[in-house]
Amino acid sequence: MPLTPAIESGDRSHGATAIESVAQLSTILEDTDPTLDPALGRLARQAAAEGIVLLRNDDAVLPLDGRTVAVFGRTQLDWFAVGYGSGGDVKVPYVWNLVAGLRDAGVTVDSEVADLYAAWCAENPAELTGTWGQWPHHFPEMPLDPAVAASAATRADTAVVVIGRAAGEARESILEPGSYYLAEEERTLLDAVTAAFARTVVVLDVGNVMDLSWLADYGDRITGLLAAWQGGMEGARAVAAVLSGETPASGKLTDTIARSYADYPSAANFGDPDANTYVEDIFVGYRYFETFAPERVLFPFGFGLGYTTFALTTQAHEVDGILRLTIDVRNAGTRAGAETVQVYVAAPGVMLSQPSRRLAAYRKTAVLQPGESERVQVSIAMDDLASYDDAGATGHRSAWVLEAGDYAFFVGTDVRSATAETTVTIPDVRVVRQVTEAAAPVLPFERMTLTRDTDGTARVATAPVPTATVDLRERILQQLPAALPVPAAPLTLDAVAAGEATLDEFVAQLTAAELADIARGDITMHSPLGAAGNAGVLGGVSESLRAKGVRPVTTTDGPSGIRLSAYASLLPSGTALASTWNPVLVRELTALHAQEMIRKGSDVLLSPGMNIHRDPLCGRNFEYFSEDPLVTGWTAAAVVQGIQSQGVAACPKHFAANNQETNRTRNDSRVSERALREIYLRGFEICVREAQPLAIMMSYNQINGVWAHYHHDLVTTILRGEWGYTGCVMTDWWMEEAVDPLFPALENSAYRVRAQVDVLMPGGVKTDAGPQSYADDSIAQSLARPDGLTLGELQRGARNVLGLVLALTPVIDART
Repeated sequence: MPLTPAIESGDRSHGATAIESVAQLSTILEDTDPTLDPALGRLARQAAAEGIVLLRNDDAVLPLDGRTVAVFGRTQLDWFAVGYGSGGDVKVPYVWNLVAGLRDAGVTVDSEVADLYAAWCAENPAELTGTWGQWPHHFPEMPLDPAVAASAATRADTAVVVIGRAAGEARESILEPGSYYLAEEERTLLDAVTAAFARTVVVLDVGNVMDLSWLADYGDRITGLLAAWQGGMEGARAVAAVLSGETPASGKLTDTIARSYADYPSAANFGDPDANTYVEDIFVGYRYFETFAPERVLFPFGFGLGYTTFALTTQAHEVDGILRLTIDVRNAGTRAGAETVQVYVAAPGVMLSQPSRRLAAYRKTAVLQPGESERVQVSIAMDDLASYDDAGATGHRSAWVLEAGDYAFFVGTDVRSATAETTVTIPDVRVVRQVTEAAAPVLPFERMTLTRDTDGTARVATAPVPTATVDLRERILQQLPAALPVPAAPLTLDAVAAGEATLDEFVAQLTAAELADIARGDITMHSPLGAAGNAGVLGGVSESLRAKGVRPVTTTDGPSGIRLSAYASLLPSGTALASTWNPVLVRELTALHAQEMIRKGSDVLLSPGMNIHRDPLCGRNFEYFSEDPLVTGWTAAAVVQGIQSQGVAACPKHFAANNQETNRTRNDSRVSERALREIYLRGFEICVREAQPLAIMMSYNQINGVWAHYHHDLVTTILRGEWGYTGCVMTDWWMEEAVDPLFPALENSAYRVRAQVDVLMPGGVKTDAGPQSYADDSIAQSLARPDGLTLGELQRGARNVLGLVLALTPVIDART
């Protein structure tokens, strides 16, 4: 396959080497083939472009329509294509920068300013520290003489200023200039440029939401603003396409952008190294702002401008608990464009506090020409709008319920502008699902609730959070599986694949030592059993297992690309993908990405990252999708469906409530059962039910005092019991040592297996000296102890792992 066109000679970008030709690159790095699938590159560029959010476009400054531009800011060359850590550390053969992208799109770029930045950046290269988690949030800016800007304004009539930010794994954004806040040199740059130019467009090359309160300081001197997110190897080229008008702007925010950091409801309870109390409860993001503080919103959830205008006409009818909306979307403007129809619901909120609106459905149109229309069909099951009653306020504790009353539905193009279209009345309280208390808080705290003034104005109130009442030890003992009967004849896993034996029969013949081997990956990352540079290998990690037909399964990071020693594509970040509001496009992109997985030797992609954007400072927000669980769930399901359509596996992560990087392996997320289920688990539930991922990764943190990789309620009660999940559950890489407080005979991996966290990845025990051999013999020890791990539990976990191996065997065999 031919290489996607390389960036121009001399163009520089963060994470890529300037190259003149494929031949030159090959002489420098001969270990792998740098060619990439051009179809994947094109689709990645389309996704990056559709995810760009146009936040301001005064006086129709965009698209550029052939105007000459002067580009300011070093990020035009030192482009942040992705965030830091395992979610972005891909060996990519090229990354476009903005100057190259603009020229490729036919935009005339002022050469004097471009040459000035190129020379300065070459003399002052962007330095990435080699210390894990200490990467720079931004690169120092070139000092700009105002006379340079004034001179450029005589040659170009539009200025583009690029501001770049990055954060990542183990690297939060911080409340300092150059991270969440604008750096002083960036203010100086904006002062000079906006004083010289009548038209200034700011491009935010960022992975996380940053402070934008400075926009007020410049008023109408900043005429255009784009949230470009981090669009991967083709991201800067995608920005150029949107700026030039080659691609219409159509992205929508998946987060609320507030006027100040202090306005976010999580602000006072984020970043503590030991524990964070989720006092805001279900009022996360726009659920809080639209209910209690609409005046504190700078840009509302779902917002995004285009280059045209649309007219929406809605018809609605409800039959047997299904609301069907028919929405005609007409391009009423003069340019081509695409629009996202968003449907919100306001629940009664008499017995349970409810936000003023929450997202119920959305659909994106195709690109429509002026005057062209598209009819959008939306179906909403009322049962899907149920709320979780963790306190018994409705008379039905531990149940998903629909309160009696009117459910108002709003249709529009963002949460703020959506208008009322129809109402569905539920005559009586309806129990949609009766479940059981699970993962409830142990320590009491006060959570946010809602009260109203006499005039109906919503006010913040507080109430005690319900705490755990279940006898978890008794629950576990009642669910212990029996050991399987041993078959008369020895079997191989190939016999199971051929339908000549059952998986239970194969598992039953395995020794305790072989079962313990299945419960862990190979010793460390970069296992010799898989493709070079892999994240870890599971399944056939021992000779005896391989002799029985258990194939080694190779896992790789990650959400933005395949992290191996080989070259691979760098795709748009999670936020960029979600900002497309286009699951169909995401599914097409990830299906092509799965084909690259097969070529490169990856069997399980540790993706998608799908934790909630609880707070804008979380370092890994760029990997994740949204503050909203529906956007998160639908986007994640599209990723999983695309990857698994090609016979390989996706592994959503991090399950669950992994919402900060500070002390992430020990931090405790203290959250009500309602908020846990409605906000932090809901996206995972949607993904599991709609896409059936073959694997799931746990998070590092604790949830209400229990590490996720030991959390029986989270995995066995909810994931497997309530949602019916039958796939493989693995740890994040390594885990914290602990003894089960309910069953002291279980510790470490034995404790984990009882929770049905099937595989320790990568498999060795992590010590101060680094990963070692299989020193953890807690499974064997526990099997021999009274009240210890049972053979049936170990067999149950092996069944889950081998189900994954069987699903991947055709691809593995075809490759080998």
